[in-house]
Amino acid sequence: MNAAASDPQAATPSGFQTYKRLLGYAWPYRGVFIIAVIGLLVVAASEFSFAALLKPIMDEGFVERDEVFIQKIPLYLTFVFVARALGQFVESYSMAWLGRKVIFDLREQMFARLMLAPTAYYDANASASLISKLIYDVEQVAQASTAALRIMLQDSIHAVVLLSYLFYLNARLAFIFVLIAPIIAVLLHLTSQRFRVTSRNIQITMGGIADVAKEAFQGHHVVKIFAGQKHEQIVFGKANADNRRQFLKKAAVAAASVPLVVLTIGVAVVTIIYIAVSNAQTDNISAGTFVSFLGAMLMLLSPLKRLMHVNEIIQTGIAAAQSVFFAIDGPIEQDHGTAKLGKAAGRIEFDKVSFQYTQNKGDVLRNISFNVEPGQMVALVGSSGSGKTTTASLLFRFYPLSQGEIRLDGKNINELPLNGLRENLSMVTQNIVLFNDTIKSNIAYGDLENLDEVKLMQAAKAAHVDEFAKDLPNGYETQIGEQGMQLSGGQRQRLAIARAIYKDAPILVMDEATSSLDAESESKVQQAITTLLKKRTTLVIAHRLSTIQQADLILVFSKGQIVERGTHDELIERQGFYTRLYETRIQSDIL
Repeated sequence: MNAAASDPQAATPSGFQTYKRLLGYAWPYRGVFIIAVIGLLVVAASEFSFAALLKPIMDEGFVERDEVFIQKIPLYLTFVFVARALGQFVESYSMAWLGRKVIFDLREQMFARLMLAPTAYYDANASASLISKLIYDVEQVAQASTAALRIMLQDSIHAVVLLSYLFYLNARLAFIFVLIAPIIAVLLHLTSQRFRVTSRNIQITMGGIADVAKEAFQGHHVVKIFAGQKHEQIVFGKANADNRRQFLKKAAVAAASVPLVVLTIGVAVVTIIYIAVSNAQTDNISAGTFVSFLGAMLMLLSPLKRLMHVNEIIQTGIAAAQSVFFAIDGPIEQDHGTAKLGKAAGRIEFDKVSFQYTQNKGDVLRNISFNVEPGQMVALVGSSGSGKTTTASLLFRFYPLSQGEIRLDGKNINELPLNGLRENLSMVTQNIVLFNDTIKSNIAYGDLENLDEVKLMQAAKAAHVDEFAKDLPNGYETQIGEQGMQLSGGQRQRLAIARAIYKDAPILVMDEATSSLDAESESKVQQAITTLLKKRTTLVIAHRLSTIQQADLILVFSKGQIVERGTHDELIERQGFYTRLYETRIQSDIL
């Protein structure tokens, strides 16, 4: 599901509110902004000075041939150009610094917020789309907050100064030029909304491209095995074509709007030139005055054209900002617990727990109740989709309960701070999550600042990581690649188990924890697991038969309910659901 698909457009704030909030990110650095404005003023003054110099250059230089003034012309012009160059450098660098700082702050805030987002948020928003927001949308926001602001300030100052000079030279001709302002305002109004709509659609299609590419890259083995290259190219081509269409729609609006403004201004310029030439004698317009007026007017065209173009940048930035702020303002995990727990003894109680992911899909779990005593191992078995993994995830408070209560050492887990709860829990799953870092960093993940070398080596040996790590060129400092792809499946699984051992939490959840191990690796890891289980309360999900038989209690799940419970021998004697499940899977020794 695309991230943008979950955006509540009906609740989207206005463009003005969004832009005002966006500019708030630049406000803490207003000192740098003031320096940029000073640079802008210097540039504007140099523009005015050049236009103003055209009059005496023409009158005193070409007409009157004033030798003293002619000698000073190079000095005047050199001063103007040097001042402009310095002012432009100060303004450009200051605004660039400000823009990157806004991007830095927005990305930091957005990433920090996403790290606190609930699991349901990630279920509803594709990770590639979130990455697109973090990279592409934030860049667009920076354009609106700095580049657009720079153009507006710079060219507005230029326009005001030059227009004031036009009125100073000849108010009647300048007024003709001003008459085009309402036409430009109408064009701005007509294009603003269209720019914002197409910009939002571009962001959505960028997320679509990221989604397709990420799936194809991560699933490249499946793509190769099943010859899916052509299919992936077709899917990517559609996403790419959608993105191209939206960009062309935006380009069409931009391509039409700016020329229309330039044409409108051009008509005004032609009219002014005609009137000035026709009435030169009656209006007492000297050659120098006319050249200076014409020069200032032509210099005014570029700022006006850029001011028209800046509307596209602002509307694009507003659409991007709405997307970014939607992520920043998104939900976070509820963490209002204040009860103190410390290191848990490990007693777990599920009391009439029911749960549903969404209201329209009904209950995934219904009236689940069971107790686990400290140090016990409880196995959760059942067919796929029966609710085993969901039950374990509720213990971590990944999702809020629909009804019922889960207690840890007699305390409702909702009353515990999330960090206090989760520091007592550890998990090893069949979907191994490793990071593009060293073996050492992956084992000690989450506690790298207080890394204990002795404890790390003990965990590595217990999970038999030491057997392959010591043979690598850089040992435990070896980079393992994205998702640990430099390692074999069995090695990745052992590394994940070592991480759980290093954490040394009193409660352990093992979800298909040996699914990726070959027979030799599994034998070694099972030895470590057997030692590990003696010290911890453990929930084992769909584990191998040998481990299931050792469980103190087996809970049999079917369609979100516990249909049987007991030890392996007790359940076999009943000849019920568990027995049928056991007989079905005994050939592969998996339950």
